[in-house]
Parts: sequence; C-alpha cells; structure tokens
Amino acid sequence: MAIQVAKVSIENIDDKEGIDSVMTALKNIDGVTAVELDAATNIALIRYDDTDTSIHAFTAAISMVDYVTQPFPIDAPQNPRNME
Repeated sequence: MAIQVAKVSIENIDDKEGIDSVMTALKNIDGVTAVELDAATNIALIRYDDTDTSIHAFTAAISMVDYVTQPFPIDAPQNPRNME
C-alpha cells in the first residue's frame, strides 16, 4: 500500500450542487482516502492508495459529472495548463 496524492483540474464548477457532485464521485472510488476541493482554483487534491485505484479512475468519475467538461491531471502532457 502506497498513499499517493494527485492534483486534478476541474472545470466549470459554478454552484454547490456541482461541487457536491464532484466530491461524491471522487469519494465513492475505492482506494480514495481524502479529497480536498478548491473551487476558486478548480483543483481537487486527492489522496489515494495506488494499489486500489489510479488517476484514470478520477478523471473517469469526474467526467461523468454534468458540471465538468474536461478533467486533466495537472501534470499530464495533454493538460493545456501544464506549462512546466
């Protein structure tokens, strides 16, 4: 068991219902131990056990929420905001 931390960019959350939907989607993934969501920066910080889940499960779960258009791992090359 190795606890990892992932940052996931979340777009278009503009109300409490949207935030609640994203939090529920992430918390329902087996292996997720904690989720912190900063709606001001559109970033979720997810702590998870990497033997039980992966970043792909987070992006899949988030993409199922109506309020989100394109979730990207912050460090992913396909993330247009990854300027590092």
